[in-house]
Amino acid sequence: MKQLFIVLHLLLLVVAASAQMDDTTGFFQYEKKLFIQGNDTLRYRILYPLHYNGNKSVPLIVFLHGSGERGSDNEKQLFHGGALFLKDSIRNRNPAIVIFPQCPDDSAWNRFNRNTPRGDSFYLSLNQSPDLSTPERLVKLLIDSLSQHRIADKKRLYIGGLSLGGFGTYDLLTKYPDYFAAAFPICGMTNVPLYAQRAYKVPLWIFHGAKDDVVNPGPDRLLYKTLQTTKGAHVQYTEYPDAGHNSWDNAFAEPNLLPWLLAQKK
Repeated sequence: MKQLFIVLHLLLLVVAASAQMDDTTGFFQYEKKLFIQGNDTLRYRILYPLHYNGNKSVPLIVFLHGSGERGSDNEKQLFHGGALFLKDSIRNRNPAIVIFPQCPDDSAWNRFNRNTPRGDSFYLSLNQSPDLSTPERLVKLLIDSLSQHRIADKKRLYIGGLSLGGFGTYDLLTKYPDYFAAAFPICGMTNVPLYAQRAYKVPLWIFHGAKDDVVNPGPDRLLYKTLQTTKGAHVQYTEYPDAGHNSWDNAFAEPNLLPWLLAQKK
């Protein structure tokens, strides 16, 4: 009985800490949701524009978190980027629905061959799978659902992500090159020849840190160089000379990021 009391007490402390975090960060404004398809569930948080009444479709921004925010609490995915979209200046000038889905601990946003040797061969010839991972499939279906119900404007669907989420961003663009109006991968990576062949028309703003020792900036540099000479491509690349893997802090501070993003339309 005593052990049960201790367990319950610890659970209450966790819940209280979570609630306190939401109160201090404003994350409570992101509604907690579940998207269920058969036996699969996607946990996500959704932020609606100020004064949103559902009478018309609005732009949709989907942000894919990194590996450290995976889980099932439906909270950690807001740690990086969640505060950006809560700023009054952002919400007043750039009204959009914002979604932060959460990837489970044992999964990733996309499938790729993890047995590929590291080094240049890994980074420059990433063997992406033609199949969708379960979280990736659910994200796509969720966006489809919001578009079909005219909640999200299908001509103004945007996606971004950091690290593991950067991988996922590139992967969804490669698999659905006519789906998104623009994208902003941060410290991510893709198969450069494959991306340049399939998704070169998507307006892209790439971010990376020059000192990133987790995800080599080499492929992003190569992708930028390749797309610069590709007819019909629209690409920007920002590399921060003093930033490491956490270049998302710099990217989120870019004053033109969201105005640029939301100016893109299909």
